[in-house]
Amino acid sequence: MTNTSPPVFMLIAQGGPLEGMRWTIEQSMTIGRDPSCDIVIPDRQVSRRHARLHPDARGVVLEDLHSKNGTHHNGERVAAPVRLGDGDVVQIALAQRFLVATSDATLPLSDVPDTLQIMGKALRLDATTHQVWVRGKEIFPPLSAAQFQLLQALYQREGEVVPREDLIRAVWGKEAIGISNQALDALVRRLRDRLAAADPTHAYVVTVRGHGLRLDNPQTG
Repeated sequence: MTNTSPPVFMLIAQGGPLEGMRWTIEQSMTIGRDPSCDIVIPDRQVSRRHARLHPDARGVVLEDLHSKNGTHHNGERVAAPVRLGDGDVVQIALAQRFLVATSDATLPLSDVPDTLQIMGKALRLDATTHQVWVRGKEIFPPLSAAQFQLLQALYQREGEVVPREDLIRAVWGKEAIGISNQALDALVRRLRDRLAAADPTHAYVVTVRGHGLRLDNPQTG
């Protein structure tokens, strides 16, 4: 007899305060900061009742509960209920990331945290959620807005030497006039410190004296 039972959905926390925890979605579950929620994320970026997961005959539906800082599904902000699939990514504000896995998944759950490495590069970022991963591990707490904008400016021109003036404009925008090289240098140091904490074996931000900065983003595997 053919097994026609629907797949079992599981939510796996990656990074953030709940890293490594897993939940089987067998009934409606709320996600939020309030202790009464089924999945509690103790972070002030998270609304008291932030999002809801609702299983039905076709799978699991994700709904944002009018949260202040948003729920993202595969990098897109959730404006209306969306149906989840195996391998999908759910982001709650900037506080917590979840991976969706099902009983039909071909990848063993023990290998799930490493799936980000299939992108081929040691460093990866998401411009929508401002998440950064280094060798498959999310940087947490997230980079500051200025650190992320600097990294994104280098990431978008990976391998090129980006002039310092371009980087200052990318980070400070209309307020770039009057920003000194010393201010940029201080920001670069802070970004390097965060990346080095995640991967002390490689220097990702390289200074090319007299020209600017370059992102050295090696292949993995």
